[in-house]
Amino acid sequence: MTCGSWRLIADGCGLVKQIELLMDHVESFINRQAAQGGLAGDGERAGGEAASTSPAGEAQITKIPLHVAIIMDGNGRWAQQRGLPRVAGHRAGTENIRRIIESFADYKVKYLTLYAFSTENWKRPEAEVRSLLDILSEVIDRETTNLHENGVRLRHIGRLDGLSEQLQEAVRRALELTKNNTRITVSIAFNYGGRAEIVDAVKKIVQDGLPAETIDEDTICRYLYTAELPDPDLIIRTAGEVRLSNFLIWQAAYSELYSTPTYWPDFGKEEIQRALVAYSQRARRFGGLLQ
Repeated sequence: MTCGSWRLIADGCGLVKQIELLMDHVESFINRQAAQGGLAGDGERAGGEAASTSPAGEAQITKIPLHVAIIMDGNGRWAQQRGLPRVAGHRAGTENIRRIIESFADYKVKYLTLYAFSTENWKRPEAEVRSLLDILSEVIDRETTNLHENGVRLRHIGRLDGLSEQLQEAVRRALELTKNNTRITVSIAFNYGGRAEIVDAVKKIVQDGLPAETIDEDTICRYLYTAELPDPDLIIRTAGEVRLSNFLIWQAAYSELYSTPTYWPDFGKEEIQRALVAYSQRARRFGGLLQ
């Protein structure tokens, strides 16, 4: 059927104006998203050249998220662009973590969750996995005391099984040392998967013998790895991808998403400013309407 035939049918049903109005709404929505930034992909930053050539000013940040979560992506590609092995990118990425924690703490963000190693990452080449585990061990040894002195509370979310006993003990020591700090809580999602988290929660609920009629969303939240944390207000992903990749899939139901093409080792203060400006421009409705 031709486009002209469809128009005749639509005219007969009185739908043409409604379709045109709907298209106007779609175009308006796309333009608003481009103006706000934060839906970048395919190597471009949403919002055009202005967003990429001039850093966002702090004066534009009108609200600060309580909880920011970051998918730290692009280490391997960062290294490959420089003719380096992938492990060099992972090391560069870990060097960036302290700076990012400090920056968010300065903005008074109270919770920061970093996606460091997923349950699916075990599928990577054995040498790369071994290097990632070695880097984690080195970072714990090198950074825990400094983070503690700067008021950072560390948490681990995910499964400790699969890690060596030595590494598990190092994680426990870091958590114990920093447990009373209050400046910012940093959760490291290592050997973490959102689906695995939900499965583990369901298993614990069954083990505890809770009657089905007593189980609601609050019940499940209490059994998640993140039981002590508020849901993330803002989820940032570096390296240009726009997906959650099994990260906080329960908790992210109403999170604002922000994607930047910048690789994680290069993610710095200007990128944080841009993300917080974009977050400030979002209207959070949680399924309702703005008053």
